[in-house]
Amino acid sequence: MTAGTPAVCWQDRLGLGEGIRAVDGGIVLVDILTGRLLAGPADRKAPLTQLARLSVPLGAVASVHGRPGTWIAAAGTGVCLISLDGRTEWLSRPEDGAASAMRMNDATADPFGRFWAGSMAYGAEDGAGSLYRIDHDGTVIRVLDGLTVPNGPAFSADGTVMYLADSAKGVIRRYPVDPGTGLPGTPDTFAVLDRGSPDGMTVDAEGALWAAVWGSGTVHRYRADGTLDQQIRFPATQPAGLCLDGDTLYVTSARHGLAAPGPMDGAIFAVRVGVPGLPHSPYRPGRAE
Repeated sequence: MTAGTPAVCWQDRLGLGEGIRAVDGGIVLVDILTGRLLAGPADRKAPLTQLARLSVPLGAVASVHGRPGTWIAAAGTGVCLISLDGRTEWLSRPEDGAASAMRMNDATADPFGRFWAGSMAYGAEDGAGSLYRIDHDGTVIRVLDGLTVPNGPAFSADGTVMYLADSAKGVIRRYPVDPGTGLPGTPDTFAVLDRGSPDGMTVDAEGALWAAVWGSGTVHRYRADGTLDQQIRFPATQPAGLCLDGDTLYVTSARHGLAAPGPMDGAIFAVRVGVPGLPHSPYRPGRAE
């Protein structure tokens, strides 16, 4: 499998572009620190469209099944619903009052319709972060702690395997997940990076894991056995989030933290990779499974 040449999509250069998703034939993403939820119009030379803007950082979203235009979001110090008119309904703010100043980071829904969201300290203090699971009834449960900068998670097609990066540690762990209870089991170490940090991730239709590698200008594809299968280089230092729409890989990047950003830092890229992704999983409220 050989990838094509990455092309720039849309006009924007984002501060911290992440949480990109292929949803209902379109692309949505966030600019974390500005709290913006954005959509990519069909005209790739146009600017991004703003769907909502929160007064707090916005880590990532998933669509809400049966409620068109509504999103569940990892935002601020917790989890909220964002309605079509941009209003927010908070489910929980579990990181309020933490010892370190905290914010939510990456998040996704699993194939069973649960939402998973990570938290981190603004100063990336060691072990301050957690992973939360939001159940169908809206209950927010801390399922992992002692993380530093959690990214992902990404799930296998059947939802029984979860990949979670701890970017500050340069490691991707693989957890078994009980499909009935949603409890993660004991992980194994799936990949350790010696250059750059694993950031956003997604699983493709062949069961391989794609990971944006912050600080390296690359995206990695790992086979299901953890073997590094492919590296794609991008003209941006900090690839941050990614998703597959069909066999097109979309990759966000960030200008945040760079002393002298280049012209492509903060851009969004697209590249054909020859293998399709998995369908977007929505959050399913009220579904008892």
